[in-house]
Amino acid sequence: MILAFDIGGSRIKAAVWDGALQPLGEVVTPLADKAAFNAAVAGFVTGQETGIAISIAGVVDPASGVGKVANIPAIDGLRLGPEVQAATGLPVRVLNDADCFTLAEAFHGAGRGHGSVFGVILGSGVGGGVVIDGRLVTGAGGYAGEWGHGPVIRGEYAFQCGCGQVGCVDTIGGARGLERLHRKRTAELLRAEAIIAGWMAGEAEPGETMALWRELVAGPLAMVLNVVGADVVPVGGGLSRAPGLVRYLDEAVRVRMLRRTKGPLLVPAECGADAGLLGAAMAGVAAWA
Repeated sequence: MILAFDIGGSRIKAAVWDGALQPLGEVVTPLADKAAFNAAVAGFVTGQETGIAISIAGVVDPASGVGKVANIPAIDGLRLGPEVQAATGLPVRVLNDADCFTLAEAFHGAGRGHGSVFGVILGSGVGGGVVIDGRLVTGAGGYAGEWGHGPVIRGEYAFQCGCGQVGCVDTIGGARGLERLHRKRTAELLRAEAIIAGWMAGEAEPGETMALWRELVAGPLAMVLNVVGADVVPVGGGLSRAPGLVRYLDEAVRVRMLRRTKGPLLVPAECGADAGLLGAAMAGVAAWA
């Protein structure tokens, strides 16, 4: 039995995996108190578990175990695995949430039956993960799959990124980036939902913003997929749920790639809100089954 957690800046969601995912509920994430954080996780332990697998909105260096978790100061810069192990007495594996999303999609979602899966998250920002032949690829520092960062965009749409670089896909690819593009083009403050609704309704200005968004995102993603050689690209995150958006981006990505496919390469993710828990559980099964 694997105890799985999906930990974000507001809630800690828990579930057990014993051949199927069984949700256990959720609690508020203690942001500033390490002891309270450990206690919140330990509160779900029954003594029947084989180990604990955690999906978290941060990056964990696989060599050192040190995590960068900016939205939870209590554990930022710590070796979270040993911290939780000391509090629970169980072995612990900690993974990036985008990696867990990709694992979930590879085993139980749109990536089932495919050898090379590149998961894409288009949420507030941009994330990704890589699963090849059923194994998660984390890479040096734990950054494999992080296609949202790198100075690839030039000119007037090259914005400062929170990572310290300028011109990252993360600055324009997610919902906040779409809003930034529209504001730069039109000086109009619109939420991403309104921009997309206007695009779907055939309005000119939102349509031009969406065309610009697709042009800026499709090229970098096509280059990544050339390198990874993905069989399928499940796309999740809030932005991806807009009807027709994944297909709209897929059409632009496929014509920019070396490989030609008859059908879609980018497809809507299938695992929904439980992807983090499910992916963490899959990592636990791989580690301790």
